[in-house]
Amino acid sequence: MHRSGWISIKGLGTVVEKVGGLCVVSALLRSGDSEILLSLRALLDQSPNPCVMNSEEQNFEASSSSTPPHGGDNEGGDEQQRGIDYEVFLSFRGIDTRTGFTDHLYTNLIEVGIHVFRDDDELRVGDEIGPELISSITQSKISIPIISENYASSKWCLRELAQILKCKRGIGQIVLPIFYKVEPSEVRHLTGRLGDAINAHKKNLDEMIVKEWEEALREISSLKGWESEKIDNGHEAILVKMVVGRVMSELKRLFQLNVPEQLVGIDDHVEQIMSKIDSKFNGTWIIGIYGMGGIGKTTLAKVLYNKLSSQFEGRSYVANIRETSQREGIKFLQMQLISSITRKSCDVSNVDEGIGIIKSQFTSKKCLILLDDMDDNTQLKALARDGDWFKAGSIVIITTRNKSILDEARASYMYQLNELPLDQSLVLFSRHAFGEDSPPSDYEVLSRDVVSTTGGLPLALEIIGSSLRGKAIEAWKDASKKLKKVPDKKVQESLRISYDALDEEVQQIFLDIACFFNGSSKQIPTYMWDACNFFPGKGIEALILMSLIKIDKDGKIMMHDQLRDLGREIVRLENQEKPQKRSRLWNKKEAKDVLDNNKGTCKIEALQIGNGWGKSYTSANFQPKKLVVLDLSGSGISDDWGGWGPLKMATKLKVLNLSKCHYLRRTPDVSAFTSLEILNMEDCGNLEEIHPSLEDIGTLLSLNVGRCHRLEEIPTGVGRMEELRELFLDGTAIQEIHISRGCLMKLETLSASWD
Repeated sequence: MHRSGWISIKGLGTVVEKVGGLCVVSALLRSGDSEILLSLRALLDQSPNPCVMNSEEQNFEASSSSTPPHGGDNEGGDEQQRGIDYEVFLSFRGIDTRTGFTDHLYTNLIEVGIHVFRDDDELRVGDEIGPELISSITQSKISIPIISENYASSKWCLRELAQILKCKRGIGQIVLPIFYKVEPSEVRHLTGRLGDAINAHKKNLDEMIVKEWEEALREISSLKGWESEKIDNGHEAILVKMVVGRVMSELKRLFQLNVPEQLVGIDDHVEQIMSKIDSKFNGTWIIGIYGMGGIGKTTLAKVLYNKLSSQFEGRSYVANIRETSQREGIKFLQMQLISSITRKSCDVSNVDEGIGIIKSQFTSKKCLILLDDMDDNTQLKALARDGDWFKAGSIVIITTRNKSILDEARASYMYQLNELPLDQSLVLFSRHAFGEDSPPSDYEVLSRDVVSTTGGLPLALEIIGSSLRGKAIEAWKDASKKLKKVPDKKVQESLRISYDALDEEVQQIFLDIACFFNGSSKQIPTYMWDACNFFPGKGIEALILMSLIKIDKDGKIMMHDQLRDLGREIVRLENQEKPQKRSRLWNKKEAKDVLDNNKGTCKIEALQIGNGWGKSYTSANFQPKKLVVLDLSGSGISDDWGGWGPLKMATKLKVLNLSKCHYLRRTPDVSAFTSLEILNMEDCGNLEEIHPSLEDIGTLLSLNVGRCHRLEEIPTGVGRMEELRELFLDGTAIQEIHISRGCLMKLETLSASWD
């Protein structure tokens, strides 16, 4: 399907306007039936606070006290440090267990490298849980309430328990109760001191609050945990050991990297590498795994990482270094590495500063680090060098296509991953083509023919096997003939067969992903593909079934780099000499040349331009009548930006992204956007007012004003919206929401945590 009607390159040049000499709006234009303006920077996929609240819970969740509660116990001191993600939250009654059992459990957890928040109810002030404590509970992977005879006499303990169980129900947090010198039946039936404490609360507190606490105690009593008096006749050392072991087991499962189910021959590789690791080596082990693209380096490294992960205090998986460094820069990778090891948010202004932080922060922690797809020595020098930045006993795993990088790193052990032998290739192929370890007898010869053409490349075996699954034998014969015409080593041509088998609309989606959307949330391009009549639901499903893409747990589109390169090569071959005569321009330098020199042609369907250049472009000629997605995130637009006027024609606009627009103090009139479904204003630090026209948008599904610290209210009409599914108010100054009876009935997520 050819998409004609591309607006002139002069029109394209008008998309970007100089705003106070400070910004350039990133844009993607799509011609044809739908013109799209879309930033091709990967949108930040910020997960909302998963312990969501409804309006009735706000009085409990949001502390109105101006005095912050004091001191959870943690590794860094007596006050909780902001920005830390804990793995375990301990809730206990100080007078019962502080200096005894809880202290021993805390110390043992810390000693094995587990990050623990230890709360102490007696150090708390005020009547409500503050945002920091809520954050500590919510962010913890595991909560351990230690129920003792005086636990229920503490209002703080009961508030914590109620919050813990909300997180268990809401986000599946693991809760491991310990019944310390009490029996679960006492907790369930509220007998003894537990019952006396609850009765005392009833005299002084609201009935509904006490009822919630009673239900929380009954719920916790039904969970499987430990009874201290029944473990080794009450000897607490054994109980501590059991709890630590269980926590380590649960965390190991939570931190496991995702690997394919149809692995073949991987155990032999892992065993061979493990046999080379010397636990007595007084230094950092650097393990290098190298080989051609698509050979399975990342998969092997992930399996190895999972096998080793429980032995380390700090763990970090830095994925797709080659692609990410090109898109985001090396300091972005440094921030990712530092944040995952220190479990604190980190801002790095330049690469040298990042190196300094890594050198100073990592010498005291035994770390396991996986650096995936490294292709340049500058990346190595910025992230690991030769391993001397890390504590002795640390292990750094590097995957690369370029063996010289491992030589530069002076790798302790280098492992070359080669193609699968024929027998293992047939097993892997059969698992994808038939769901079995071997082909049916009438497909055996054809299967062996196809497998022999793949050169034992796992990626090719997976993709071609998936593409042939369920197909008639004639289709198999045709595929076998095509594959035999392609040399084994030309992986892209092998993979091209799967691309050629796609319908034309699905091919367009494939090329868009390869050029622009690899690693992006599928939600935004789905609007674009739908407007172009590409039937994205069907198309994405087809690509998944053909193993050409995967959708990860966060809803991001993931395409293997060999497939990405295949798609880009297909586009490049449309015209090798003149980029302006290709359908897509993802290279920013080429796009800039086309814009600067007015080389635009009707052939161009989509292009990517970045922030920081093209400041002279204006928006005089832009006609956004069919605009579906508008992403101005990170730009310097302000209230008086000249582009707001022309945008009133964008009556088909469905997505408006104004996140990180720090010069924006008041949102524009959005009454013209009668089809708007997603409005994102996250992290607009100076935003003070939302235009009241927003309350008239009956189609709105998602509103995000998170981290708009100066925003004190949203239009009253938001509380009357009938279609709204998501409302993110995290980190704002909003104190209340006016919700009309019978409205917001479709709301699924209300997130209002505090930074």
